Amino acid sequence: MAAVTSRPQDVVGMHFFSPANIMKLLEIVRGDETADDVLATVMKLSKKIRKVPVLSRVCYGFIGNRMLGGYMREAQMLLLQGATPAQIDGALESFGMAMGPLAVADLAGLDVGYKARQAIPDLPDHPSNHVVDQLVESGRLGQKSGAGFYRYDPATRQRLEDPEVEPVIRAEAAALGIEPQSFSDAEIVERVIFPLINEGARVLDEGIAQRPGDIDIVYIYGYGFPAHRGGPMFYGTTVGLDHVYRRICDFRDSLRAEDWQPAPLLKRLAEAGASW
Repeated sequence: MAAVTSRPQDVVGMHFFSPANIMKLLEIVRGDETADDVLATVMKLSKKIRKVPVLSRVCYGFIGNRMLGGYMREAQMLLLQGATPAQIDGALESFGMAMGPLAVADLAGLDVGYKARQAIPDLPDHPSNHVVDQLVESGRLGQKSGAGFYRYDPATRQRLEDPEVEPVIRAEAAALGIEPQSFSDAEIVERVIFPLINEGARVLDEGIAQRPGDIDIVYIYGYGFPAHRGGPMFYGTTVGLDHVYRRICDFRDSLRAEDWQPAPLLKRLAEAGASW
């Protein structure tokens, strides 16, 4: 948009989170030529409408949705490797997330990501998408259709485990040659949360986010990350960036290496014994 207007300094993005009347987070997206007075005006407007603004540079997904990719990928890889939807969501909710990743996917609509992937030309196939694609193509779109990873009581919308989902998961796992195994809640948390920290390090290194605290605000106010853990970047410092880095290297060596490349910033800080 900025490239085709005579006033690129006046172009700015405001990325609201759904449902916009409830969610507090507002990503303010700064273009290459966005003027400071425009940013100041939008920040003031954000506070007037009772939002919590965070400044982001331009990239696919901005801060929050860009980081979410690995989080959702690993939740769905864990399904193929033997964990159930209830176990994955239960582990993350016990950690403190407002909702587990698969319950969130059902709430948002499984067809949203399905259609988004279809709109990206030459998108490489990834096994993490196989189960959700099967669910969508069988008409299980999430809460709005009464069934997704779970089924939903039509009166209360309470989520219930659905025995029809497990055969779909196991058939896809068998087709991919994946043998089921068991996971502890702690393993599930590391598999799903550590990609957030790793991608957050890239977001910082590229200047998409100004500081780690901004990323933490995005996740607390936009994604239900437990406030008492301080956000993903702060949480990384509490468990130790060296530990996060080592575990990512372990996953790189034991899982899909292309999914688990350590962010250069995380590697540098871990090796130096430093923090953000």
